[in-house]
Amino acid sequence: MKTLKLFIAILAFSISAANAQFTKAELQVSGLTCSMCSKATEKSLRTLDFISDIKVDLNKNIFVLSFKKDVPVNLDMISKKVQASGFFVNNLKLTFNFNNVKLDNNYFNFEGNTYKLMNGSNQALNGAVAVTVVDKGFAPPAVYKKYQPVATDNGKPGKVYHLAI
Repeated sequence: MKTLKLFIAILAFSISAANAQFTKAELQVSGLTCSMCSKATEKSLRTLDFISDIKVDLNKNIFVLSFKKDVPVNLDMISKKVQASGFFVNNLKLTFNFNNVKLDNNYFNFEGNTYKLMNGSNQALNGAVAVTVVDKGFAPPAVYKKYQPVATDNGKPGKVYHLAI
């Protein structure tokens, strides 16, 4: 009987973990001046194993990234690939599926990292929610400066990313 209960608990955990993930992102890149610049950035981003597709809007310098299911997304690698192409991340807006994700004081853990909702007010979140990364290297200086005084990690495990809804 104990084995059955343990199996059910593990199954329930794995199902809830499978529902939680980043599904897509809107990446705005600054410094692009031509279609060649955009193409170089796109080519660099396509080398990331967690990206399944990229759609480019040259008028707004936005790359819409689709992520592979059940493959961990590395936000720092997105920024590094853009910088390696000679440009900068101006804005990174992610869509995260909050099904079965528990917030603890506006923090949640996912894939070994900790995420803090800067303006979450401990609200219950379900389904796909768009969040914007407000850390240095992911947001314009004015946005980073706005959130930086209250962006703490409080000894949380892994890298701490700060997000705004």
